[in-house]
Amino acid sequence: MSRVDYTAPWWTYWLHNFPHINLRFQPIDNSFQPEEENYQQSLIFLACVVAAGLGVNLLCLAIYLSCLCCCRKDEEEESKKSNSCCVTWSAVAAGLITCVAVGVGFYGNSETNDGVYQLTYSLYNANHTLGGVDSLVTGTMGSMRSGLHQHLARLDEIFATRGDFVQTLQFMQQMADNVIKQLLGLPDWEEAKVDLASIADQTANVEYYRWLTYLLLLILDLVICLLACLGLAKQSRWLLTTMMVFGVLTLVLSWTSLGADLATAVGTSDFCVSPDKFVMSQTKSLIPADIVHYYLYCNQTLSNPFQQPLTIFQRSLTTMQIQIQSLLQFAVPLFPSAEKDLLGIQNVLNSSEASLHQLTALLDCRGLNKDYLDAMVGVCHDGVEGVLYLCLFSVLAACAFTVMLCAIPRAWRQIASREQDYDDIDEEDPFNPRVRRAVSQNPTLPNMHTFCSYTSSMGSQSSLHPPAPAVSTAPMSEYMNQAALFGGNPRYENAPLIGRGSPPPSYSPSMRATYLSMTEEQIRHFGNDFQA
Repeated sequence: MSRVDYTAPWWTYWLHNFPHINLRFQPIDNSFQPEEENYQQSLIFLACVVAAGLGVNLLCLAIYLSCLCCCRKDEEEESKKSNSCCVTWSAVAAGLITCVAVGVGFYGNSETNDGVYQLTYSLYNANHTLGGVDSLVTGTMGSMRSGLHQHLARLDEIFATRGDFVQTLQFMQQMADNVIKQLLGLPDWEEAKVDLASIADQTANVEYYRWLTYLLLLILDLVICLLACLGLAKQSRWLLTTMMVFGVLTLVLSWTSLGADLATAVGTSDFCVSPDKFVMSQTKSLIPADIVHYYLYCNQTLSNPFQQPLTIFQRSLTTMQIQIQSLLQFAVPLFPSAEKDLLGIQNVLNSSEASLHQLTALLDCRGLNKDYLDAMVGVCHDGVEGVLYLCLFSVLAACAFTVMLCAIPRAWRQIASREQDYDDIDEEDPFNPRVRRAVSQNPTLPNMHTFCSYTSSMGSQSSLHPPAPAVSTAPMSEYMNQAALFGGNPRYENAPLIGRGSPPPSYSPSMRATYLSMTEEQIRHFGNDFQA
């Protein structure tokens, strides 16, 4: 019989068609059989495929880092600028992908939680229904066995002299036994109720820890991305190194979550494609198949398996009510002491009739079938959809942290190269920030003239000319050679030094060695150009 109320979404069929291969690389049936070893191995195989992807990712990163460390060559200014631009855009791309991944992850985590909540809510509702049925059956049988039996025993003593009244009491006892027999014919819902309660409790506990774990993982991804961007902005090598270690850890976690989510999505989709078959196989030892079929499909064409016992129950109660009314009318005038027990039996029958109406409503297929369909919609629509979004989050997070792990070593090299150039500055240069900091922090050091010391006196143009010895003790030709050496740099072309009272710019020891190696003819040529 085809289902008309429940239809599995298309993504469950797509996941259901994934190859199901055990660990011996043998294809198996894709039916949902969680207790079968081969089926379990097929899900583990999917996780192993994702683990292989993690291995390839880490291997590519290792090769990249090895090439980056081994192929260290002096870079020109143009290549440095291009590498800096590459690092910047890589950081921007990693940040954007991380933000998108975190957004997708939050949505997927919420959808999955909603689906599981709908499942547990439906299970608790079904458990409440089954508990109500069991309570009504137990209560009705107890009142028939104890209360009704005591009243009939006392009436039998009162009506001992009237054989017709005694026969009526015996007939009522037969009707009561018939009611108990019909109630005993109903399925025992106690064990099924316990199973539903335990499944709901376990599912709720697992879902809570799953939701919390993903929430922490999302926050961790976002924090690592922000701290990595902060390290790039501050050019902090220790922060970048720390974030690189955490980036590798998060990359492993992303691939691990992808494997778990993929196996979960495929397994759940196998169940969603044909849930009726699995439910009937799990309940065949507890509940008759026709009853399970009645609740799963709940069509108007299906006959109610409880119709016959409930009808017999109703007829028995009606017959007993008629007999009690007859005894109240004819026996009470003759035996006034029997009125109390007759009214007691009438109360028992009235309560049993009320229980019958409640039992008929609870045993109707519409209530349990609605809970079943709600559970299927929660698991197969919201739940599987949310897990797919979590898979997408894991893929995006893995890509983002791969880009980040590729960009951080380059940024680390650039920072180290800048610090090396910074260390190469002449320590005797008065414009060196290190020397100026040392002078400001230690006043006992010899007084060194800086640019501020030359420009702080008087304020007139004539006062800007410092004494000749303070400018330089080198010959004029050497000073001109220094100017000629730095003439090609745009920073010094439009800023003449002579006449400003400012000391010549500092230059590194490597530049000094270049200057000393110049020939006298080159020095004279640069000097003439400078004077011109």
